[in-house]
Amino acid sequence: MQTDQPLGPADDLIGNEPPKAPRPQPRRATARFMLSHPLHVLSLGFGSGLSPVAPGTVGTLFAWASFAVLSRYLTVIEWGVLIAAGFIFGIAICGFTARKLGTDDPSPVVWDEIVAFWLVLLMVTPVTLTGQFWAFIVFRFFDMVKPPPISYFDRRLKGGFGIMFDDLVAAFFTLLVIALWRMSV
Repeated sequence: MQTDQPLGPADDLIGNEPPKAPRPQPRRATARFMLSHPLHVLSLGFGSGLSPVAPGTVGTLFAWASFAVLSRYLTVIEWGVLIAAGFIFGIAICGFTARKLGTDDPSPVVWDEIVAFWLVLLMVTPVTLTGQFWAFIVFRFFDMVKPPPISYFDRRLKGGFGIMFDDLVAAFFTLLVIALWRMSV
């Protein structure tokens, strides 16, 4: 009895499907990359995401500083519109940059931290500088440690929506902690 010889590497796979193309090597986010497209400027937080150390923290600091500046000009309603639009458009913006960088959730993409922390600051205002500092610390904790259910969403949701959503959940838990703390005092 004669056995068929494999015709090629694809025949060795289950279902005789051709092998998937190897995923391209991830690109590094640089100033040149950021300036190559206006959406990269936004998703990389106007350069704050290019920090070689803790880009998410630097992006959140940028959110804090930009909130302080923009609050002089924007009403609460305008902030709400900006945050909602920032989230919706952030899905496409962050997804676009992530695809160009060749990775699911690149750390230099900090637009998600910016929009989420703007939401936190909007909801806790008026609050002292010390209160804003503690909001920053709590938000960074939830964003970095990603306790459940944040870690669940971080693992399961991909693309621009996944990038934006886990930070929105971190903002929710930050606001929950602040609300519980305010109720206890």
